[in-house]
Amino acid sequence: MADAKVIPFDDDRSRGSAQRTSRRRSAPRRKGDPVAGVKALPGQGEGRPQDVPQAADEQPAPAEPQSRMPGRVPGPRTGGGGGWDRRIAGGLAFLRRRLTGEYEVDDFGYDEELTDQVLMSMLRPFYEKYFRVEVKGIENIPADGGALIVANHSGTLPLDGLMMQVAVHDNHPDGRHLRLLAADLVFMLPVINELARKAGHTLACAEDAERLLERGELVGVMPEGFKGIGKPFSERYKLQRFGRGGFVSTALRTGSPIVPCSIVGAEEIYPMIGNAKTLARVLGIPYFPITPTFPWLGPLGAVPLPTKWTIQFGEPIPTDGYPPEAAEDPMLMFNLTDQVREQIQHSLYKLLVQRRSVFF
Repeated sequence: MADAKVIPFDDDRSRGSAQRTSRRRSAPRRKGDPVAGVKALPGQGEGRPQDVPQAADEQPAPAEPQSRMPGRVPGPRTGGGGGWDRRIAGGLAFLRRRLTGEYEVDDFGYDEELTDQVLMSMLRPFYEKYFRVEVKGIENIPADGGALIVANHSGTLPLDGLMMQVAVHDNHPDGRHLRLLAADLVFMLPVINELARKAGHTLACAEDAERLLERGELVGVMPEGFKGIGKPFSERYKLQRFGRGGFVSTALRTGSPIVPCSIVGAEEIYPMIGNAKTLARVLGIPYFPITPTFPWLGPLGAVPLPTKWTIQFGEPIPTDGYPPEAAEDPMLMFNLTDQVREQIQHSLYKLLVQRRSVFF
């Protein structure tokens, strides 16, 4: 696919717009108007009513403007069906490009067209209708250039990262895309591996993150990792250790700002009340969650609870003012890591106080 290219959707043009604009219609005859007052049109045959002079004190009723005619409904030639025409044409063009390979992906496997047209459309119902995500502070994400978004991680399954990706995609005024750093396990699972690559996710390592930031991409990272999503329900909204501060080192090397992000609502979708560690070791996974519904209800127990979410992006922490050698200073990295962690934790507590209910 190295020689593939993106062809824009077909743009249907409205046909005959000039003809429709120039076509004039006479005002409808009102109930009670005398027929004798209507003039015969030129070129018509005989037998039509002839002109009858009006009385001196009788003035003709002004024609009502066409835009105020009651009961007018635009037909298919006035734009009523243009939206569906464009959607069908765009969908057919999309399918043609997928079948012929006339689309492009970057060297990470990111397929922007597939993400915009398919993957985001699949996630959007959960984002808008199921979790009813409310976004705050989207203006704190830069309009251009690289930036590192650091968020808390929770929920047993990493749905919070996907919802954060939709939040940036649908709410940022410049339509920016978020590239998430994911754990090794994501890229070891069949199907999930391919979808993650297509959606722009990449391995959570300093080299990949640095390359993306240098390209001016938005990069999302959740430093808690499996310790965050696998923690018991009794420790909800208590941040775990943020690793060794590798994300701070990457931000310092590229001079990218760090945007703290706090997510409330994900902790309650799968209340984890236990962990079958022996079974987890057999399956080769970090933990095997036990919730009030899973595994007791089988596949039905894997349905997340419809909690109400809030995603807040905090004020960015600049890093471009530090010298290049600052990325090797362990004390500076520790201080910046602690600053980001404390800012996220403080925002979590603040959002929890403001929350009316888990589900509303």
